[in-house]
Amino acid sequence: MKNKYLAIGLLLALASGGCAFSEPEQGSKTVVVATHDSWAADKKLIAEFEKQSGFEVKIRPQGDAGALTNKLVLTKDAPVADVAFGVDNTFASRALEAKVFAANDATLPSGAEKYALAEGSDRLVPVDYGDVCVNVDRSWFRKHRTPAPRTLDDLTKRRYRGLFVTPGATTSSPGLAFLLTTIAAKGDAWPDYWKALMKNDTKVVAGWTDAYAVDFTAGGGDGDRPIVLSYASSPPFTIPEGKTKPTTRALLDTCFRQVEYAGVLAGAKNPKGAEAFLQFLLDKDFQAQLPEQMYVFPVDAGVELPEMWAAWAELPSDPYTLPAAEIAKNRAGWVRQWRDLTSS
Repeated sequence: MKNKYLAIGLLLALASGGCAFSEPEQGSKTVVVATHDSWAADKKLIAEFEKQSGFEVKIRPQGDAGALTNKLVLTKDAPVADVAFGVDNTFASRALEAKVFAANDATLPSGAEKYALAEGSDRLVPVDYGDVCVNVDRSWFRKHRTPAPRTLDDLTKRRYRGLFVTPGATTSSPGLAFLLTTIAAKGDAWPDYWKALMKNDTKVVAGWTDAYAVDFTAGGGDGDRPIVLSYASSPPFTIPEGKTKPTTRALLDTCFRQVEYAGVLAGAKNPKGAEAFLQFLLDKDFQAQLPEQMYVFPVDAGVELPEMWAAWAELPSDPYTLPAAEIAKNRAGWVRQWRDLTSS
């Protein structure tokens, strides 16, 4: 998710055994890839794929994960690409119900099976994962001699009034993930929790960049809120130059797991190229560059993480999740109710 980290300045070979790609169909030399706006990949790696496969790669960003999914659904009869990357577990069921993706023959790397969808695993394959978590500015709380919050309930306490900023559920993928966190944690009482959050002067903004780069005190700008919704992988990117520890911390009891998927689009003009690119996303070299390119964790359990990640990008032992079918059934109603709660 590189773009969002570039926004604040601070957050900033194929498989080693070789990979056999199918020869391109006659007259079909281009693979068009629909992605979210945070797509990033090692250009040398893409060039090597093009050289070995004979396909030219064209990346077509379509907005965030929600916008990408909507575009794929609306254009399913005339696909905008051959393969899509970036539909996550909060939107996957919608794409599958709309029959956006065709079955594929991709081979998953070791450890990736646990991120596979319960339904539709033959059409969408897991590529990476990350945890959306509340983050705190440790330096701010230390300076103000105030203990930092640790739990979701802490965010509603008076001592943290006016200190929390989060992107909205209607305009942001992590914002939607946080709404789902509160639903998973609070059940039917989630609206009461959001009422308490808003009463405690929680600020809701359009997107992650607005929250982190503008309002967060450790985001590199002039923010005045030391509590922000971000990612478990954010802290390593707040280590000051010449130092060894980050100035922020992710609250691991507040996390929702996001998994990003890829698949071949039904009706793709170049299905063979799409299959080849899909396998490329799962090959070890591509998986290994994910942390530094898109700031997410690879699904390949055999990939060695960068030293900084291994030290400071902690993962929650029991992140919140919701079944894809439950999200699909209730998403629209939940979001409408959330919008009413946060706009009143």
